[in-house]
Amino acid sequence: MTADNDAPQLDTSVPHSARVWNYWLGGKDNYAVDREVGDSVLEVFPAIAENARACRAFLVRVVTYLAGDAGIRQFLDIGTGLPTANNTHEVAQRVAPASRIVYVDNDPLVLVHARALLSSGLEGATDYIDADLRDTATIHREAARTLDFDQPIALMLMGILGHVGDDDEALAIVKRLVDLLPSGSYLAFYDGTDTSEKIVEGAKVSSEGGHTYHLRSPERIARFFDGLELVDPGVVTVSRWRADADAPHHDSYGGIGRKP
Repeated sequence: MTADNDAPQLDTSVPHSARVWNYWLGGKDNYAVDREVGDSVLEVFPAIAENARACRAFLVRVVTYLAGDAGIRQFLDIGTGLPTANNTHEVAQRVAPASRIVYVDNDPLVLVHARALLSSGLEGATDYIDADLRDTATIHREAARTLDFDQPIALMLMGILGHVGDDDEALAIVKRLVDLLPSGSYLAFYDGTDTSEKIVEGAKVSSEGGHTYHLRSPERIARFFDGLELVDPGVVTVSRWRADADAPHHDSYGGIGRKP
């Protein structure tokens, strides 16, 4: 964990994805600049708040599956965001108390709240790394203090790769991370798609407000799972992944892939 004297400075004049997302989820760990961007997106894409809740519910189902049916006991959650209900370690340790979780984010406000994220059960462990998604060497080195990279790990990339605009760069980042993991590990992933005019307009407004987010088609989302064995039902809208058949459609798509 980053020492206090090395902690990055909190800039409240620039919106940050973790804080905007926190605002949409009804949290209080955000600033005026985050709420301004969040409100501007809500004006053109009112469903974004419901979409955010659907993505959180997807995370809960995914972690429940991984810790339960898949027997995973290690989780590397990159792009953690701010603590809300049902964080990865809470869900995993409800199913398997010995689960070990490492969170990664680069927002100073998340660092401030890391102590809440580190409240692990006695049988398991949690840690927090202050690092950028692209810095796979630092992530690997620091995560290895808590996780055993010789045993299967679930790599969680929930709504984070929309901040990387170039597909080739985003695919390369995912490949570097997956290459660190042993056989039997999993990639759990979702991101926003360009499947409706309203979400496209919402992403445009967000970018104009200083919070850039790049949407991809479902087909481009599916490419992140190349070389992995998709878990049923594959890459689908988050509200349809192992949920009620009549769940509403949302514009975020995701899935789970197992490394052979």
